[in-house]
Amino acid sequence: MNLRHAALIAFLVLALATASPASAANRIHGLWVWKGPTLLHDERDDQKLMAFCRAHAITEVYLAISSHHVMMTDRRIIEVINRLHGGNIRVETLLSSEDADEPGRHREKLLSQVDMVAEFNRRMPGSHFDGIHLDIEPQQRMENKGSGNLGFVANLVETYRAIRARAEPAGLTVNADIQMKLLKGSADERRAVFGSLPRLTLMMYELSAADAKDEAARVVQVQAAGQRFLNMAYADIDGASLARLAIGLRTPDYGDALPHMLDALEAANAANPHFLGWAQHSYNDQLAQTP
Repeated sequence: MNLRHAALIAFLVLALATASPASAANRIHGLWVWKGPTLLHDERDDQKLMAFCRAHAITEVYLAISSHHVMMTDRRIIEVINRLHGGNIRVETLLSSEDADEPGRHREKLLSQVDMVAEFNRRMPGSHFDGIHLDIEPQQRMENKGSGNLGFVANLVETYRAIRARAEPAGLTVNADIQMKLLKGSADERRAVFGSLPRLTLMMYELSAADAKDEAARVVQVQAAGQRFLNMAYADIDGASLARLAIGLRTPDYGDALPHMLDALEAANAANPHFLGWAQHSYNDQLAQTP
């Protein structure tokens, strides 16, 4: 075999590997858990969360360790992490803000929270967080309302990059929730967003009820919407460093049918190499609807 043939074979192997969809074992099944201090008081609560994760094939939990300025104690965080790690479930700390896209005190506050997570991991290497999960929602501010109003994108990307620069050297992955309207941005805007982090999660909430009159119709709707949004996300952008995209669905939209919808979503998109998996919002909503 000459060098030219060897180089061609190596290129083809690399291309096939890059284009290959993730195996089922590598696709994520995430769960948002808000208000950790008020939800996870003791071992019984941890066992209940663990049982839910097992029943719903959850592979990673996004845990908010503060609520209304009350923090979970280190001991409680360690106990929850150890319980979830014992079930081979990753734990990402969930950090939220409406304003941290903006330079200045809001961004610095979020960066300081990332530093606190990294410091916790240094102190507790055996009970560590696996990543940072960001819920930064500048679209909630009045000046950013409207489907085509994406003036906040440049600052949001700067925040993502700054957090990644702090988190990754500390061994923390970074994922961020994004709203559907971000996918309507220009190719340059989407390239910037998807190039800033390795993982993103699309909040695919509140699809039109008029197109989903029964459960079968909702399955079709969810599958079609997932495929459409994945196509929109990566249209006219390419590159090996682009984020892969998970898709989140929420309990209020589907109630008890949510697990079926998540399974249908995954089945329809499993062959797409950009599809990271699914996430369900949220454990809190699931508890609220349980009699």
